[in-house]
Amino acid sequence: MRKDDWEPSGAVGRKDQAPGDATAPHVYKPVLGLSDPTEGPPTTDWREWAGKTLAGTVYDQPEPAELIELTVIVPARNEEDCLGACLESLVSQSEAIFELGKDWELIVVDDHSTDRTAEIARGFAGVTLMEAGDLQPGWTGKANAVWTAARRARGRWLLFTDADTIHEPGNLRRAIHEAERNKVGMLSYSPRQLVSGLAQRSLMPLVFCELALAYPPAKVSDPAQHIAAANGQFLLVEREAYRRLGGHPSVATDVLEDVQLAFMAKRRRVGLRFRYADDAVSARMYRSTGAMIEGWTKNLKLLFNNALFLAFWRALDFALFFGLPILAYELWNARLGAHGLEWFGAGWILALLWLRTLFRFYNRVAKSSFPFIDCAISPLGLPLFVFLLYRSWFHHRILKRVSWKGRQYGA
Repeated sequence: MRKDDWEPSGAVGRKDQAPGDATAPHVYKPVLGLSDPTEGPPTTDWREWAGKTLAGTVYDQPEPAELIELTVIVPARNEEDCLGACLESLVSQSEAIFELGKDWELIVVDDHSTDRTAEIARGFAGVTLMEAGDLQPGWTGKANAVWTAARRARGRWLLFTDADTIHEPGNLRRAIHEAERNKVGMLSYSPRQLVSGLAQRSLMPLVFCELALAYPPAKVSDPAQHIAAANGQFLLVEREAYRRLGGHPSVATDVLEDVQLAFMAKRRRVGLRFRYADDAVSARMYRSTGAMIEGWTKNLKLLFNNALFLAFWRALDFALFFGLPILAYELWNARLGAHGLEWFGAGWILALLWLRTLFRFYNRVAKSSFPFIDCAISPLGLPLFVFLLYRSWFHHRILKRVSWKGRQYGA
């Protein structure tokens, strides 16, 4: 197999990487059923090129008799706590010029839930409920669930969104217009993250500031840059672009299928746009500390391939943040005879160094787009962040398995 037949499964490294910034070297893995991903269109508008035959690829589904504007697909596995609010925000998008059931459809895929997920979905008029098929060996649960619906979708656009999202009024139509205006086949939003409790409020700004530095939206959206990213909480894909990428069977084994699809979109030049969208959608990723630990253990090593290196720098941040003021205070109070003034001056030097550390740290965390209070208390989350980075590395590199929602996956 040629190198050009492979796709990167981690973040693309940058030569101008500063110490502590978290991007990864190339890691290649085969993508099922795709021809040379370096093939490209003659222009940056992928529509002139995406009509090539799809015979023999992993996505070879017949077209529906009549296309509608949009299909929204919500995979759900034991989501009784949040699915109702998500569906309410989606169903309310229906209006005279964008009518649910006529101009667009909403599909919930129950992924073998053991709670009231299916019952809640049935309670919403206009919502189609599907049961996910049996999980095939090697497939992730999410890829299997969304593929169940995607292969039967009638929309010209497909929106994959999580059950823990809340969509602002008019968000769906505006997203389609944004994608068409920018002439892209894939649009992904990074939602406003809803957090509660000290552990989440102190940790999440740290994670998302590193994501902002590793995957700058401007570079992700630039066709000339090799960096790619997407957020599976809101992933809008044009039907032909999705077919060209091979659909979710092409990322069936990827734990971070959203990022992998983004890499494929960038390499195959179907057009990718990624941005923060506080105005459009919000999400609460984790509803308990245990779920947060399990989720970031699954994801951090894949998002930041140099997880141990990043853990070292964040541990150093913690030591400087809390150690320097203590040391400076001790030097100020030192009574060492003739050398007392020198030690007192050293205390001031350490204090200035601490202020510089503070400025650098908070300037970095501000890139997370979290509220001021959450950013202010984020130093308290540094030990947990370091622990999760190490834990994720250990599960991926040593144990070679991760777990999520009662399932285990090879890493």
